[in-house]
Amino acid sequence: MRENELMIMENFLENKDEKLDIEDELYKKLMFFYKSALKQLNVQLDIIKDEFKTIYNYDLIDHIETRIKEPKSILKKMEKKKYSKTYVNLIEKINDVAGMRIICTLKDDIFFIRDLIKNMPNIHIVKEKDYVTNPKQSGYASYHMIVEVPLYLTQKTIYVKCEIQIRTLAMDFWASFEHKVKYKSEKGVSKKMSKELVSYAKMINRFDNKMIELKN
Repeated sequence: MRENELMIMENFLENKDEKLDIEDELYKKLMFFYKSALKQLNVQLDIIKDEFKTIYNYDLIDHIETRIKEPKSILKKMEKKKYSKTYVNLIEKINDVAGMRIICTLKDDIFFIRDLIKNMPNIHIVKEKDYVTNPKQSGYASYHMIVEVPLYLTQKTIYVKCEIQIRTLAMDFWASFEHKVKYKSEKGVSKKMSKELVSYAKMINRFDNKMIELKN
């Protein structure tokens, strides 16, 4: 475990293996760190969004979405991964408690935004997964980053992990639809529908590539 991950807990946890309780005040305090870090990251990206629109007359970022993972979803993920339900495991192993989605118009912009994030002062890159160049078998395409965001508190600065997903409008439409079909439908998804979703994802990829050609 990184030292800064322990720093998140050191002020209010005597036992580092204390059992996770989503109804406890301790949980609310921990969520404050995630919400605050996400808010801070959002401000930084909003400034970049407005900068490109105002100064360069280019809509680099169409819009930004943020969310804090629901308590039940956190517990479900820990159960699926077979992690002991402790605060340490939540902080150390669950990387997407705080999530941000950056939606842009063109595929090329995804990698440009990625590089801008990498060059942000004091942002630490923990992990990256390029599902744009190499989409998942399901057809899902997006660029994922786990970053550590410095949270400037009155007494000290701590680092909090956030997940960033960067994708085009077309990719986001497909991903949202696929999520609703697969995870919200009571009937589930047939093999035929899964194949159709993959074929539509490939169509969207071709569409994104054509948009780059039109821009150029």
